[in-house]
Amino acid sequence: MGSGTVDVALIGAGIMSATLGTLIQHLEPDWNVEIFEALDAPALESSNAWHNAGTGHAGFCELDYATRLPGGGLDVSKAIAIGEQFQVTRQFWSALVARGELPTASRFVNPTPHLAFVAGAENVAFLRQWHDALKEEPLFANLHFSDDPARIGEWSRALVDGRGAAEPIAAAYEASGTDVDYGALTRALIDALVARGARLHLRHPVTGLRRDGEGWMISHRTPTGIATTPARFVFVGAGGGSLRLLQSSGIPEANGFGGFPVSGRFLRTRKPEVVRTHPVKAYGKADKGVPGLGAPHLDHRTVDGEDSLLFGPFAGWDPRFLKSGSRLDLFRSIRPGNIGPMLSVAKDNFDLLKYLVGEITASPDKQMSALRRLMPSAADADWEMIDAGKRVQVIGRNATGRGVLQFGTELVVSPGNNLAGLLGASPGASTAVPVMIRLLQEAFGDRFDGWTEALRELVPSLGRSMNTGEDWSMEIRRANAETLGLAGV
Repeated sequence: MGSGTVDVALIGAGIMSATLGTLIQHLEPDWNVEIFEALDAPALESSNAWHNAGTGHAGFCELDYATRLPGGGLDVSKAIAIGEQFQVTRQFWSALVARGELPTASRFVNPTPHLAFVAGAENVAFLRQWHDALKEEPLFANLHFSDDPARIGEWSRALVDGRGAAEPIAAAYEASGTDVDYGALTRALIDALVARGARLHLRHPVTGLRRDGEGWMISHRTPTGIATTPARFVFVGAGGGSLRLLQSSGIPEANGFGGFPVSGRFLRTRKPEVVRTHPVKAYGKADKGVPGLGAPHLDHRTVDGEDSLLFGPFAGWDPRFLKSGSRLDLFRSIRPGNIGPMLSVAKDNFDLLKYLVGEITASPDKQMSALRRLMPSAADADWEMIDAGKRVQVIGRNATGRGVLQFGTELVVSPGNNLAGLLGASPGASTAVPVMIRLLQEAFGDRFDGWTEALRELVPSLGRSMNTGEDWSMEIRRANAETLGLAGV
């Protein structure tokens, strides 16, 4: 490829591209990096602060991360794995703040306790079992359980004020939780990338990828016409737009993947006297028949220095894969290799379809009633409805070829083709750093061993489990908490 070839092209200016670009610049400072973004600024889609709940997912309150075992026990390994991944992400942020490559941590992350909350005797028993299963794990050693309304009221008045005394309730509380403004973080990372020589192309939607020798030719629209840019390596981090681009590339690793778009909405209040009653992020338990993505949560948010509460998510549906996308997105994503898995997912996930229909047709009164199940004293006049981001749930294939609806983050890497991409949604941004390190390992296997020393300067625990009470782990956790201005470890 020619001398004008880009070493690393990042498609989409969201948290994933910003994280990968930052890692690349530290590992290979002589490589040139270019970012192609369709919109007017970075972080306007999924990474936007108002398009997500801003939870630094650490497994402290997300009850859908637990799986019921046949004998009645609970498998909490997913919560532990995500907790470990967020510890890696925190180390990376801490290193950049300490080096002055990110602004003061309070610009993008704030200490906000996490709390799991349930009502009803059966759910209280579940939460106690969930707490007991996690309490023995070092990362969860400070998780506190209570079924005393007075104690829960100390954690959040909003959850108990106006609630009937006869209703059993319980909560599990972790003081070291976080609220993250991923929009502010993304913009800060990209500003630092550009300051170190990366080029950011705004209003440059990528329309196609074509093999060109060992690299790729990227077709993209510009404010004045059509252009092509050669690149040695391409990362597709375009959120809901990633599936179509990966399909257009022709890499075999993208075969069979489909996408199911889900819209989101939140109720929001900025009324200070209401916001003060709930200084935590509280996650509930999804009702029977409701998928995990429908678990209710009442989140304290800090965005641009302003505090608010969000409640939701309320799901909706339209065929667009991005808020700025086309209503033809879903139909354009259908291929011979994924139509079978997509049809089988539709057949096998009737509960999800029923849930979405119910959400789409829900009246404002029903939406406020859902809020009052967590916050009984909520007043209609204090809340407004806002649109959140689009989530494209990944449809993959199991060993028999049937479709499987995946609710996590799917990394697609084609090492021999110098191309990688990311599909899926939550916990997404919270696990950006370990996911991007895994991408580096899979896509640049011949170089990765030579990068480990530099990576450990950014992530001291690289290659080791953080779910341990050993001195080295506790020292890392304490140092990160101090640098980021967070509570506990």
